[in-house]
Amino acid sequence: MSSFRTGRKALITGIAGVLSLTACSVGSLGSSDPSSPSAAGDGEAVEITMLIDNSAHTTATGQAMADAFNESQDDVVVKVETRPEGAEADNLVKTRLATGEMTDIFQYNSGSLLAALDPAKNMVPLTDEPFLENIDETFQTAVTFNDQTYGVPFGQAMAGGILYNKKVYADLGLEVPKTWDDFMANNAAIKEAGIDPVLQSYGETWTSQLFVLADFHNVTAEQPDWAEKYTANQAKYSEEPALKGFQRLQEVYDAGYFNKDFASIQMPQALQYLVEGKGAHYPMLTFAVPGYVELAEDAAENIGFFAQPGDDAENYGLTVWTPAALVIPTTTEGEKLEAAKKFLAYVATPEASDAQTAAVDPTGPYMVKGSTLPDGLPAAVQDLQAYFDEGNTSPALEFLSPIKGPNLEKITVEVGSGIATAEEGAARYDEDVKKQAQQLGLEGW
Repeated sequence: MSSFRTGRKALITGIAGVLSLTACSVGSLGSSDPSSPSAAGDGEAVEITMLIDNSAHTTATGQAMADAFNESQDDVVVKVETRPEGAEADNLVKTRLATGEMTDIFQYNSGSLLAALDPAKNMVPLTDEPFLENIDETFQTAVTFNDQTYGVPFGQAMAGGILYNKKVYADLGLEVPKTWDDFMANNAAIKEAGIDPVLQSYGETWTSQLFVLADFHNVTAEQPDWAEKYTANQAKYSEEPALKGFQRLQEVYDAGYFNKDFASIQMPQALQYLVEGKGAHYPMLTFAVPGYVELAEDAAENIGFFAQPGDDAENYGLTVWTPAALVIPTTTEGEKLEAAKKFLAYVATPEASDAQTAAVDPTGPYMVKGSTLPDGLPAAVQDLQAYFDEGNTSPALEFLSPIKGPNLEKITVEVGSGIATAEEGAARYDEDVKKQAQQLGLEGW
């Protein structure tokens, strides 16, 4: 697991730890009437088990959906089982799949990590299920392999882009930029006002990657099949259009737009600077929203979010990190398979999204069509939802390709510190990627 994912998990775990769980305990059976007709027609409800990770946020979310589903009908009862996170979880899931001992449904990352589990061998395709029509196309892309779709979303999406101080923007008469040139013009005006235009926090090196990773919507907008070519070693970061992410990082550094202590501070301090108006922009994932809302009374409303701009305002849009997936292993058969599909059909409804919202405040949009977010959420979450409403989203590269070199954060720190040029950093990352692709045994490498 890359430290980019580790860094995200560290904050998510900390945030999740303060969230209260639902009143029902994990593993509760919910309500069912043994005398009611069942999917099997034998007078008893079919019982199935869903395996999810044991973080407080995930547990509350999963149990809330299971309870709501169990209360909505009498044919199926969903039980919740939990597993650890991290490498231990990966080993457990792979072992259970290999030994045929997986639960009836299980939660796992969408995208390339799900692909690594060999869905064609280990998972039941859902391609022809009518409930997939309710699922956002961006998420479907992240769970579709060789033209077969395998999962429904568990939780909400997040995105990579720019958190910004709305009061700074209002005081300086600035508008949210839709092109990189407009973004840099805003930065010039912000610096002239004596405010740090862009915050960086290289004390946590994973945070240095955002200008590169959040630029992927701009890459795929220009070349839709770039991820496929990249995986086949037919496209590189040292070439256009992917090189621009590294060039944008260098451009902001060269212009002197970073905070003076960018090399040493960590994410919490950068968020504090943003909330206080000492810095105007912070390239970040939206999972950071709960990390700043308690820092000031007006933080929830005063900090907004916008997608990283590219060269073309007509193709302006958002790079999205899709939520985890719920999938059915091939060992689930017969009446349990039908019961599992019935539960996934429920998960693909706004009612299931509402059940999640009742348990845990959402920090991003649901990827189930027709789902809505409650009033009173932080402004950045509402800003994020607007991109989904407009359909201007693309999955991040890690959901389209299994390749991500382990040294990207070290390279982006060097480019973002003036130690290496964008071209040098991109070329180094191509070599870093090559080693990983060969380890994965990918064709063309």
